[in-house]
Amino acid sequence: MSGVIVTNPPKAAAEDVEALAAYGVATVSEAMGRTGLLGPEIRPVQQGVRVAGTAVTVLGWPGDNLMIHAAVEQCGEGDILVVTTTSPSTDGLFGELFATALQQRGVRGIVINTGIRDTQELREMGFAAWSRAVSAQGTVKATGGSVNVPVAVDGRVIRPGDVIVADDDGVVVVPREQARQVAEASEAREQKEAATRAAFLEGQLGLDRYGLREKLAQLGVTYQSYDEYTAGERS
Repeated sequence: MSGVIVTNPPKAAAEDVEALAAYGVATVSEAMGRTGLLGPEIRPVQQGVRVAGTAVTVLGWPGDNLMIHAAVEQCGEGDILVVTTTSPSTDGLFGELFATALQQRGVRGIVINTGIRDTQELREMGFAAWSRAVSAQGTVKATGGSVNVPVAVDGRVIRPGDVIVADDDGVVVVPREQARQVAEASEAREQKEAATRAAFLEGQLGLDRYGLREKLAQLGVTYQSYDEYTAGERS
């Protein structure tokens, strides 16, 4: 497998990345029209952590982490490494030594579509990670691949420089050209949810706030007392 290492790809503006960092994955995805999410199998190895950064992408070979070594050189402050392979793999391609090198370069975390290991060490050093599997299975460094090319994870295309937002709920990707627009839409959604939260704290029901009583009636859902509901059983 031949490959290419692309240097200096365009990235989302740092201020837009920081704006998106203020919002959770669910909020950002909803603000994009319920799009951008990676699959639910990509899970965090820690809890209570939210990060946002620009993607440095890696396409490698199953069971081979050579191209992660090549990608470290291309990573810098505010990046998030995104790794996938040419076919499914759960081998532990990434661990504490890689995290040490990336943390030194200001990388905020990794999203890896394979296995990861040294999870306790990653938590202790505060390096955020999301992976498809946890596996101590080691790897080789034998096959070429690519860095900073478009990759696909769970059918979602991720390009270098796109924004990755990740937290306890999963991972969402924001196209770099849409970063500011999505940040603004996320802020609007946060304000709307804050107003709804306040209404719920005052005792309002979602049935009334969202106009769902009418929806129930349109769907033919009726209300009956217990006696009415059980009348047929007693006859």
